Amino acid sequence: MTDALPPVIEIRDLHKAYGSLEVLKGVDLTAPRGHVISLIGSSGSGKSTLLRCANLLEDSQQGEILFEGEPITWRGEGMNRHPADKAQVRRIRTNLSMVFQQFNLWAHMTILQNVMEAPVTVLGRDRVQVEEAARGYLDKVGIGDKCDAYPAQLSGGQQQRAAIARALCMEPRALLFDEPTSALDPELEQEVVRVIKALAEEGRTMIIVTHDMRMAGDVSDHVVFLHQGKVEEEGPPETLFDQPKTERLRQFLSATAPA
Repeated sequence: MTDALPPVIEIRDLHKAYGSLEVLKGVDLTAPRGHVISLIGSSGSGKSTLLRCANLLEDSQQGEILFEGEPITWRGEGMNRHPADKAQVRRIRTNLSMVFQQFNLWAHMTILQNVMEAPVTVLGRDRVQVEEAARGYLDKVGIGDKCDAYPAQLSGGQQQRAAIARALCMEPRALLFDEPTSALDPELEQEVVRVIKALAEEGRTMIIVTHDMRMAGDVSDHVVFLHQGKVEEEGPPETLFDQPKTERLRQFLSATAPA
């Protein structure tokens, strides 16, 4: 049933360069509704850039980006290409909540205020209803007792879970995670992984840039291996991890395997 609907995000032949440095060299990516897509690859392969292009935080020079079947409209070409419709960009961004590696919480606001801020100020939702939802999301990620604490009073794992609650409170069509556990030590990392697994089990649409192969294997419907700005290999996690077809992916998996 969900596959009959257009993908939440579809990217076709995307190219992105910074000056003479070509970072994405014709990448395709599809995130169907209710699916979890993990992007893996070595540093510099283009994973985070692809995620930022999907969320229109970065301009691409060539290719199509569609949100629920609606193409982004562009003006200009090449390095001068930019989204043509600012209202379209705002609407799409509010439906694609991003969770960054560095939690990006407002230090002067309580955790509850952090989670409520965007739905109230950006979306104009009713404050009482947003507060009820925010408390529910903080409970969902396991830090409902930290509503009145400030970010500096929380561990890194708790701060990242607060950032996930903040993203959820926007009630987005998809969640985009950019290395959500890489700034955490292993024990705190598992707190966040458990939350992401629970969201996957709920059928949330997610794109996850991650260095954690175990998490990618556990939560993903589809894994994309990027190498030097191109999709080197992709497929279901059990196929990609157990039966890699390319030598480059075999080398990567060998290098990232737990000791």
